[in-house]
Amino acid sequence: MKSLSAIVVAALLSACPLASQAQPFPNKPIRVVVPFVAGGSSDIVARAIASKFQEFLGQPGVVENRPGANGAIAAEFVAKSDPDGYTILVGSIGVFSINAALFKDLRYQPVRDFAPVTLAVTTPNVLVTKPGLAAKSLKEVVEAAKKTPDKMSYCSSGTGSSDHLTGELLKQMSETSIVHVPYKGGAACQTDIMGGQIDISFQNLGAVTSYIKGGRMNALAVTSKVRHPSLPDVPTVAEAGFPDLVVTSWQAVAAPAKTPRDVVAKLNEAVVKALRSPDVRERMNQIGFDVVAGTPEEFGAFMQEEVNRWTQVVNRGGIRPE
Repeated sequence: MKSLSAIVVAALLSACPLASQAQPFPNKPIRVVVPFVAGGSSDIVARAIASKFQEFLGQPGVVENRPGANGAIAAEFVAKSDPDGYTILVGSIGVFSINAALFKDLRYQPVRDFAPVTLAVTTPNVLVTKPGLAAKSLKEVVEAAKKTPDKMSYCSSGTGSSDHLTGELLKQMSETSIVHVPYKGGAACQTDIMGGQIDISFQNLGAVTSYIKGGRMNALAVTSKVRHPSLPDVPTVAEAGFPDLVVTSWQAVAAPAKTPRDVVAKLNEAVVKALRSPDVRERMNQIGFDVVAGTPEEFGAFMQEEVNRWTQVVNRGGIRPE
């Protein structure tokens, strides 16, 4: 027969898991998974957010880079992680929308497998041309492409990237035939634009602003609804006659799908505060990002719209991953 003290000790030990489960979220570090290598846009945004978790959540954010398969490796990992709020994903337009349109055998589905936390930042693309191109406006680019089909070229950072699909969207809207030249990354594409080997490209504004201001490439239009303060003299695509060509590249935060609502709400509050912190906002603006930091519901609706939009573009263009 067990002594009273033994029974009490056993009861206390058996209650420990329940006590730890009852602790308010969070009570340990939060893993912030990035689907690309260090130094890229997703990584920069993730580290800025994670740096504020100790201040706003009382626990540190630990960034973990898991690159590969256009971000699908990290996305699948987070989607299948415990839905407790301790593993979240900071990813791009490709991870949260374009992959679903491009890959038929994708092992995760953004809308189904993630609980949206917030759309973090956006940045428009900008239509740039080689310095000597005769066309000096978006309208003239389209006219030149119609006169000489398959003679004009545009480069991208890779098949399925936002700059690729923005170019594809222009081709579909304008009914032109422009040759796509995919590169492995935006830097090589930008180099060949400046060197005159490629005619045009839609590049993330923050990545090419210094080249534009330095006269190494020309800017014809930004793919935002309003002119961007970094390039106030460059018209929008709507001003140039293509209002449906508004495209933003973006980064967002999500958790596994079954994460409790109250945990998602706490994550959202912390991430929004982090992004709106003066030092983080200033850094984002310096690299061409506009801080959004909205609600989970807003990001959820936006993600669905983006998946639908790029699925139509991919299917219509017959685009397949390389």
